Amino acid sequence: MKAPLWHRVGIVLLALLLLMPAIAAARTEAATSAVHLAQKYAKYEQFIMIVKSTNKLYYYEEGRLVKSFPVATGKRPSYTPEGLFTVHEKIKNRPYYKEKIKGGDPRNPLGDRWLGLEVNVGGKTSYAYGIHGNNNEKSIGKYVSAGCIRMHNKDVRWLYDRIKTSTPVLIAKKM
Repeated sequence: MKAPLWHRVGIVLLALLLLMPAIAAARTEAATSAVHLAQKYAKYEQFIMIVKSTNKLYYYEEGRLVKSFPVATGKRPSYTPEGLFTVHEKIKNRPYYKEKIKGGDPRNPLGDRWLGLEVNVGGKTSYAYGIHGNNNEKSIGKYVSAGCIRMHNKDVRWLYDRIKTSTPVLIAKKM
């Protein structure tokens, strides 16, 4: 004989209530391990970590993850440099000098926010790399850039409004 519907629903609800803490703990553990910040970087007021293997940018304040974003990185692994760099400048509507496109122009591949990085590689300093918006939202999450880190325009605006110059930026192949 079948149990009444209310009895079957009650059993399912009870099972869910018993399983929820275990499911939540597993999710929390997975999320924490996916965005763990090394202790030596937790001392910074603000910190950005970019992981090229997953095309993710993580923004931390005082060692705590505040938000993560999908990004696009270099077409080839060597295009986006790896290492610890700093935000050198913040520019709204930066021109795209390579093709002489004015800032604010919808054709500008840099979007309307630029967080310029000071990149030191092989003893040389470059200011050509940045974290910026884009004019091709479908490129986010892919390996398509000439080396910069592309973000959705709404995401880079959010980050731009909070980030300070001299903020450290760690770019790594994987976590």
